[in-house]
Amino acid sequence: MNQENQVTGATIWLTGLPSAGKTTIAYELATRLRAEGHRVEVLDGDEIRTLLTAGLGFSREDRHTNVQRIGFLADLLSRNGVKTLVPVIAPYADSREAVRKRHAASGAPYLEVHVATPVEVCSERDVKGLYAKQAAGELSGLTGVDDPYEAPESPDLRIESHTQTVQESAAALHALLTERGLA
Repeated sequence: MNQENQVTGATIWLTGLPSAGKTTIAYELATRLRAEGHRVEVLDGDEIRTLLTAGLGFSREDRHTNVQRIGFLADLLSRNGVKTLVPVIAPYADSREAVRKRHAASGAPYLEVHVATPVEVCSERDVKGLYAKQAAGELSGLTGVDDPYEAPESPDLRIESHTQTVQESAAALHALLTERGLA
């Protein structure tokens, strides 16, 4: 296959706590990539849960199934030339590793990005009111509070969104894509 015909898709998985900034960064990067002429899809975890994985709960098994289904879709899109941005918590390392292996087997590029925002900052942002509900005893199983979050040990990129703007975070991710020949 010559260079002109190579597929330029890739999966960029943004993992992190609820309200870490994953989705905001993904949409900022998507806008930039589209402006450069890339085919881009954002697989927003909340949207996916209402449609593709409706019916799944938040047990470890259901969370794993959710991540695997999203990983399958991301791999499919990536193999077909789409930059697939996946802002999904994916709290368990083994689930993320299974998605990485799926991509490796298909030959689709895969990058894991840890949006490493401290839980205190996420709790202040509380975009969906989850931390407030958990604190009031109305919600249990909140990732990073009373349910586990296994932070990536060696992600392709670690973004500390609480120390930079959304644009700076997206630019750092764009720089990684450029470095890897994906943007």
